[in-house]
Amino acid sequence: MTQHSQPPVAVSPAASPASDPPASTSPATESTVTTLTSRLPAGRDADTPADADALFDAFGAWVADQGLTLYPAQTEALIEVVSGSNVILATPTGSGKSLVATGAHFAALGWGRRTFYTAPIKALVSEKFFALCAVFGAASVGMMTGDASVNETAPIICCTAEILANIALRDGAEADVGQVVMDEFHYYADPDRGWAWQVPLIELPNTQFLLMSATLGDVTRFEEDLTRRTGRPTAVVRSAQRPVPLFHRYVTTPLHETIEELLETRQAPVYVVHFTQASALERAQSLMSINVSTRAEKDAIAQMIGGFRFASGFGRTLSRLVRHGIGVHHAGMLPKYRRLVELLAQAGLLKVICGTDTLGVGINVPIRTVVFTALSKYDGTRTRILTAREFHQIAGRAGRAGFDTVGNVVVQAPEHVVENEKALAKAGEDPKKRRKVVRRKPPEGFVSWGVPTFDRLVAAEPEPLVSQFAVSHSMLLNVVSRPGDAFTAMRHLLTDNHEPRPAQRRHIHRAIAIYRALLAAGVVEKLDTPDETGRTVRLTGDLQLDFALNQPLSPFALAAIELLDRDSPGYALDVLSLLESTLDNPRQVLSAQQFRARGEAVAAMKAEGVDYDRRMELLDEVTWPKPLDELLHAALATYRRGHPWVDDYELAPKSVARDIFERAMTFAEYVDFYGLARSEGLLLRYLADAFKALRQTVPEEARTEELGDLTEWLGELVRQVDSSLLDEWEALRDPTAAPDASAGAAIALVERTTAVTANLRAFRVLVRNALFRRVELAALRRHDLLGELDAAAGFDADAWQEALEGYYSEHDEIGTGPDARGPGLLLVTTAADRWTVRQIFDDPAGDHDWGISAEVDLAASDEAGTAVVRVTAVDQL
Repeated sequence: MTQHSQPPVAVSPAASPASDPPASTSPATESTVTTLTSRLPAGRDADTPADADALFDAFGAWVADQGLTLYPAQTEALIEVVSGSNVILATPTGSGKSLVATGAHFAALGWGRRTFYTAPIKALVSEKFFALCAVFGAASVGMMTGDASVNETAPIICCTAEILANIALRDGAEADVGQVVMDEFHYYADPDRGWAWQVPLIELPNTQFLLMSATLGDVTRFEEDLTRRTGRPTAVVRSAQRPVPLFHRYVTTPLHETIEELLETRQAPVYVVHFTQASALERAQSLMSINVSTRAEKDAIAQMIGGFRFASGFGRTLSRLVRHGIGVHHAGMLPKYRRLVELLAQAGLLKVICGTDTLGVGINVPIRTVVFTALSKYDGTRTRILTAREFHQIAGRAGRAGFDTVGNVVVQAPEHVVENEKALAKAGEDPKKRRKVVRRKPPEGFVSWGVPTFDRLVAAEPEPLVSQFAVSHSMLLNVVSRPGDAFTAMRHLLTDNHEPRPAQRRHIHRAIAIYRALLAAGVVEKLDTPDETGRTVRLTGDLQLDFALNQPLSPFALAAIELLDRDSPGYALDVLSLLESTLDNPRQVLSAQQFRARGEAVAAMKAEGVDYDRRMELLDEVTWPKPLDELLHAALATYRRGHPWVDDYELAPKSVARDIFERAMTFAEYVDFYGLARSEGLLLRYLADAFKALRQTVPEEARTEELGDLTEWLGELVRQVDSSLLDEWEALRDPTAAPDASAGAAIALVERTTAVTANLRAFRVLVRNALFRRVELAALRRHDLLGELDAAAGFDADAWQEALEGYYSEHDEIGTGPDARGPGLLLVTTAADRWTVRQIFDDPAGDHDWGISAEVDLAASDEAGTAVVRVTAVDQL
């Protein structure tokens, strides 16, 4: 064992500390790319590996050329890496672990070995992919996340932990994995995903490992285990002292006063940590009363923002906040808004950022001071005190190497304690007055914390990592698909993992049950004698790799498409519903749908005179819309007979993308309709996933003209709201063409969007939807809502009511079915600057002589990012 605990070296004025390698959001030019790869010493394959000293010297020279100076812990870790040891790098946030990872990849290239970088979330994998492309060149770096595979045969691969785990299961010791760099290794203890961080340690004995995290705790077990499994020495490199030391304090002043003091004493930027998105936004709005920025700073913010387009709702709120010098940052925001906040913060223009504890995963925001608004959080099951690991992971974001001499961590006392302290201070030192003070009690259900909790968390080491091994159908199928005896391989996996013996027995029983189910279903078969590869059990067909990737039910969706009627008017939407059922549930969106549906159901039942008890009973059955629910579950039951692994996953029928289309709403209208302002980022990511599923899953023979229109519409909807999700996905196909957005001027690129009229097919659908939205409201006789849409064009509620009276004097209703919204009832005359359109009503008599006439302003549509329609008449032709 090699144990290291050293203070950081002083940074010379001529060089910056090596807290991170140069990074970019996109690959650099070829002249930059050759900077590191051209320094690889002679010996670039397994037969003639490069010399350890030569590798270390070459990398050190490159680091110096970047204007960086290595910390002692970095130097020690790099020496161990180039010497061939496994390394467990347990150093604080901001101490340059990423640079050590870059050095490890460099060494692997010098040895002619394939090297893998893993991270817990796709966003970090993607960020690292582009950063490594900038250093090593796009030709040398690939990525696999389940969403996309780019240059997957490259010598450097960035991937999620699950991808590497499946490779390890499928290929075992023969896997082409010479080195693994596992970032944020504390995810090993994640209850849902920890198995993926453990499997490579078990199944890759010929691999060199670099395990990195700021909050590992006691790693003695890993050190001994890695050495036993790989035969390599394992070095534990620690640095108890941070490059930028942290100072902790507990305060009982009101949060406003705390922040004002931090601003006055130049301890900004301040990240104010909350544990819900709602409280982060509420706090940011409450801080508008503080004069956060000077006039000159506000002018600089306005200049940097330039013509950035803020949408209605949350966008307008964020615009007011950032212009005041206050940012908001959480996972529910649109990516372009989060990126805007990060860029403004990097430029030193945001003094206060209110966000959630997602910064503990590693967001790109410079922070001098972290303020905890609480030391407890709701974890989805209960409210509890933060663990030491959670506390240190968040607190560690304070202080930037090369910019700050210290980092500050401030913990706010609970609100009732703050109020009690104020009341006692007002009473002064008079014992009688102090006894009369009525102390506020904590709210019901409050999990208390105070100075003892604070002191304990500051002093505590992160808790030891606990094994979260799990057995699944996909695990067995992967192992069965590798050459050799699957029983021996599974025995090793099930008995030589990190679980205690009772847990191992449970895993063995589950594995046996899964194997019997696979055998009974005919998915695998037992061989009387081993085959030429040594297999004693084998798959009866080719293993579909997709089941182990990001959308494991995609193969089921592909098979189930054949059940849908291509000639049905609703075929395209049914395909969309099928694919939506395989996507992860956007919980906040579905909750909002259910809430609204229950509200409408209650109103309807009251109108029908249903009594209260019966209403409550019926209300339990009201949920979010689930198109094709019975059909899909019946199909899944049939599919399961030949594909038992689907039991590992849950089919989740829902209608989100379909709901937007059927309601003929824009993204902003949908957000407003369901009150999703705090979750619009979640909604957009879901819609992007639905679009990618349509593009990737539906075979050519199953596509129709209407399905193509639907796909184009959905892609354009996502792109016009925030192009970054789809731009990144497209850029992954050609990394060398990705734009450079690393400078402050990148704000202009954050919302880089093509003109909405450039995609005529998608734009025609947007126009059709805009007009059909009016058809639906006319069918409901909602003159008030029609007036809201068209009052500016001269068609207010009264005008709509008068126009529709003529129609309803002849007909009882307006059709809103598939035929009514089809392209056949929309007439379009195009011109260079505007379209003239006629949306015909689907009347019961089939006369088709009534309808809506309108103009579509193309320039205004490009500016708005959606179809801008001006109604000119509602009449009979």
